[in-house]
Amino acid sequence: MGNIIDHDEQGLSTKKILWFFIPLGLSASLVTFSHMIINGTLTRGENAEVIIASYVIAMSLFGITERLGVLLRNACSALVRDKVSFKVMATVAAYVLTGLMMVAGILAYTPVGKWIFSTFFGADSEMTAQIVDVYQILIIVTFFSAIRCLFQGVIILNRQTKWLTIGMVIRLIVMYILSIVFINTGNINAKTGAYIFLAGMVIESLVSFIEGRTLVKKMVKDDVNHKITKKSQIFSFYNPLILSSLIIVMVGPIINAFLGKTNEIELAIASYAIALSIAQLFLSFFTYTHQIVLTFYKEHPQKVQKFTLMMGFIPTGILALFCYSPLGAFFIEHLLGANERLVNASLDSLKVFILMTLVFPFIDFCNGLLMVRKRTKVMVLSQSTNLIFTFIVLVLTSSLFPYWNGMIGALAQSIGMLTELCVLFFIIYKMEKKLNHNNGLKHRENKYVNG
Repeated sequence: MGNIIDHDEQGLSTKKILWFFIPLGLSASLVTFSHMIINGTLTRGENAEVIIASYVIAMSLFGITERLGVLLRNACSALVRDKVSFKVMATVAAYVLTGLMMVAGILAYTPVGKWIFSTFFGADSEMTAQIVDVYQILIIVTFFSAIRCLFQGVIILNRQTKWLTIGMVIRLIVMYILSIVFINTGNINAKTGAYIFLAGMVIESLVSFIEGRTLVKKMVKDDVNHKITKKSQIFSFYNPLILSSLIIVMVGPIINAFLGKTNEIELAIASYAIALSIAQLFLSFFTYTHQIVLTFYKEHPQKVQKFTLMMGFIPTGILALFCYSPLGAFFIEHLLGANERLVNASLDSLKVFILMTLVFPFIDFCNGLLMVRKRTKVMVLSQSTNLIFTFIVLVLTSSLFPYWNGMIGALAQSIGMLTELCVLFFIIYKMEKKLNHNNGLKHRENKYVNG
């Protein structure tokens, strides 16, 4: 592929992994900064808790449809190797995007959406109206997000990961300028966040499209060693990821629904949202660990394992320092513009999220290993376990300790992820043990035949 895919023939150093990983990590971290720009803007509006809660509820439902579009990134980087396979991948992406837009349209423009927001999330009529307004804008975001992820898959495949960082930097600049405009004009409501989000996504999508198309043109037309030529082949890889993602994206809406049963609904949802956005900021750098596994694990398993262990505990240390030093309160109050009540509630939730930061990098490593082994169906089981335990913790804590407010969501999400990791460790241990046993048998058979 021209100057593009350069497989390392002389071993893999930590430096080479970092050159591949750091641009991915930076782009993911900048995504979290973009959401913090939005939250920082919304906190400056009148009745900020209601505005943030309305935006967060709309985003939690948007996350379900967007997640399926984001999976195009993994599918593309794993399955596309030539122009033929990219054309098939693009066709599948068009099917997926059409389905997502139809579902989102039903939720935004029919009574179905209002019923979900008012009944499932417990929003009153005024908040429901704001949520629907936000969600109608987020439909457009879904379109550009899917296009972005399709071409980012090509970019990652070709190890040109710097372009993900470049796209995110430009996106952040545009979002920050727009945020300043809204703050200076004083016209801030729930839709403000959606407009800022849409502007940023359009910019990032454009950068990814331009670079991705350039890389596609450099691909060979038909790689004889690559067998992806049919839509069914892509769907066989994509469908298990869809199912597992549909399961895990339900965590956010379920948590927000149970936060509606706390003593102070607006405070609970707003503090949980701020705490989650900060926790995700520290975790975001490690959300592409699975890409390291997909790219390097087959040839260098031990080096990938060592790299994951070396990097995996960093976000926990950073978040602990943030929570238990004056830095945390200063950041939330002065940079996000939260009042004292919201600052304290957000810090309480953040301290609980320390558990989540401890387990997440290793969950992502395990999921990457499952993709390498073509065992993505296991993710359905592990993420179902996550959802079940999240639900159990929510039921118990919202009934017994409704005054915990945002901490209820943080605890449920952290316990759910811990159980997911336990399931993954157990299944992968069994899987690797069986694989090593079979390899040992083959080795002895070959030795006997050649002996």
